[in-house]
Amino acid sequence: MATVDGRDATAAELGALALTGFGHFTSMHVASGAVRGLDLHLDRLTRDCKTVFDAELDRSHLLAQIRDVVAAESGDYTLRVTVFDPQITLGNVGTVEAHPVSLITTRAGAPGGLQPLRVKTVEFQRDSPEVKHVGLFSQLHHRVAAKRSGFDDVLFVDPASGRVSEGSTWNVGFVTEDGQVVWPEAAVLPGVTMALLTAADASHVTRAVPLADVSRMRAAFATNASIGVRPIRLIDGHEFDAEDPVLVALQETYREIPAQRP
Repeated sequence: MATVDGRDATAAELGALALTGFGHFTSMHVASGAVRGLDLHLDRLTRDCKTVFDAELDRSHLLAQIRDVVAAESGDYTLRVTVFDPQITLGNVGTVEAHPVSLITTRAGAPGGLQPLRVKTVEFQRDSPEVKHVGLFSQLHHRVAAKRSGFDDVLFVDPASGRVSEGSTWNVGFVTEDGQVVWPEAAVLPGVTMALLTAADASHVTRAVPLADVSRMRAAFATNASIGVRPIRLIDGHEFDAEDPVLVALQETYREIPAQRP
């Protein structure tokens, strides 16, 4: 399914997005017609629309579109909202007033029982990390390189500071030896799942995590709307306990967060 403003997307609209690649998005997991953190996803789209296009997003109109798509679908799946302007091209970007529209697509959700991740660290800093923009080439390029090296994905380290930041398409968290959940203080995408987990437990802390400190952690995990809380069992050559009790508790906390219906 691919709709723009409630109707089937045209080839010209999809072509404009593919050829220009200027826009932003959010992806949410829909289960039984409901979404964890729906308000946070809408907040992200509203904020990023102002940043990218200097335009106000019609939140009520978008919510109605999401509601229609959810009513027509069933089961568990990922719903993505991509905001772009089909009239913007490489030739006129920045010189015309933007009139962004919302492209809504769905795809099958991640299968249950995902295996713990094995990740490789790479020095890299995303462009405009605070915006969930459609420019994914660099992240995916590093992911591919990591897979060719025998890993599942990549974990980024800020080249300037040597501090851990985030994964290719996910936030990362750690568990210290005394059971404290730590989120890296870095220039990262403010993830919805990360926000839900920190709101559910005030004991979480955010602080700098130098790469050298990773081996001192007893557990690590990845989070995003599609995977929830996924254990990490290997970072470079260092192994972690993928069944650490704190990770089990985090997964349970996430499952218990109430989902919202559009």
